[in-house]
Amino acid sequence: MKYALDVHTHTIASGHAYSTLIENAKAASEKGLKVLGTTEHGVSMPHSPHIWYFHNYKVLPREMYGVTMLYGTEANIIDYDGKLDMEDYTLEKLDIVIASIHDEVYKVGSVEENTRAFINVIKSGKVDIIGHLGNPGVPVDFEKVIKCAKENEVLIEINNSSFTTSRIGSLGNCTEIAKLCKKHEATLIMNSDAHFCTLIGEFSEAVNMLESIDFPEELIINKDPDQLLARLKKKGKLQDVEL
Repeated sequence: MKYALDVHTHTIASGHAYSTLIENAKAASEKGLKVLGTTEHGVSMPHSPHIWYFHNYKVLPREMYGVTMLYGTEANIIDYDGKLDMEDYTLEKLDIVIASIHDEVYKVGSVEENTRAFINVIKSGKVDIIGHLGNPGVPVDFEKVIKCAKENEVLIEINNSSFTTSRIGSLGNCTEIAKLCKKHEATLIMNSDAHFCTLIGEFSEAVNMLESIDFPEELIINKDPDQLLARLKKKGKLQDVEL
């Protein structure tokens, strides 16, 4: 099945990515994506954008090269209470919010502490997606996080770059996460986490893993952009976007 959306991507604004927003949008269009999210790193990540960058998203077009554009952030979880490095007044202006742990700005704790961080940020109502949960460097009780995410309508990400260039060793964890999502009928999202335009919409490793466990297509939100947009609209976002 062809997948139609990729909402975890980065541009040169994130400081360690290599393509512009226009290059990413053009690549998304050429690959047949219907929705592209640009989610620059939150402000505590070294060389991330200034907070004004996120507030100025309003100057950007909603559509580029025939692709619906979502403008958001990959916010950093910075403590065990699930605090994010972006203020609420900023997060509320964004189309989509991913919450991730990066050890550059988070002191990795015990399974209990890391699990508490994820659960607290899910329950906060501020985030739409939990990013690269399968990171082997951050031990977590996956089942507790997945059950909480389902209850709070937060998507669990399967991050393709975790299998290729980042967080190597994630395959086992991501397979376990997918099996638990299947068990609890929790919807997940595949994202490229692209830091270069040629990787936009690249899900091949994630697809291979999901196929290996016969993961249900109906629990993968990438196949239906309207399903994602409806989730975001339910939270009061994207009022200018027609489904």
